Parts: sequence; structure tokens; C-alpha cells
Amino acid sequence: MRPITDAHVAEPGLAVVEVAAADDETALAVQELLATRCAVAPAARTTREPGELGVRLRCFQGVSGRDQ
Repeated sequence: MRPITDAHVAEPGLAVVEVAAADDETALAVQELLATRCAVAPAARTTREPGELGVRLRCFQGVSGRDQ
């Protein structure tokens, strides 16, 4: 995966979440669970790194309840 940059977390309420899971279904289910609590820029797919077990997914989130 590409490095996380300052732009990804440029202001309070923004976060980058990386998920490591055994399979695509699990990683995407975690992303969906997070989306029920926060505004999400979802990942369309997971990635596999050669030599590593499982899959990874990175999504970008804004904490929607932060100002409440």
C-alpha cells in the first residue's frame, strides 16, 4: 500500500483505517461496520501483498459525530 500522507489526516475528525483480514468478505464487512458509525470514503477492493497472509484494505473516514 502507498504511504499515508499528511493530506489524509490534515484536520481533526479525519482518519485513515487499515484493515488486515483473512479474506475479502471479512475486510469488506469491517469496512461496512465502520461506515455505520462514520462518513467513509470506501475502498472498492482489497489488496494482497506477496509473501503476506490475508488481504488488506484502507478506507478514509470522517468522524461524523465529532461536533455533536
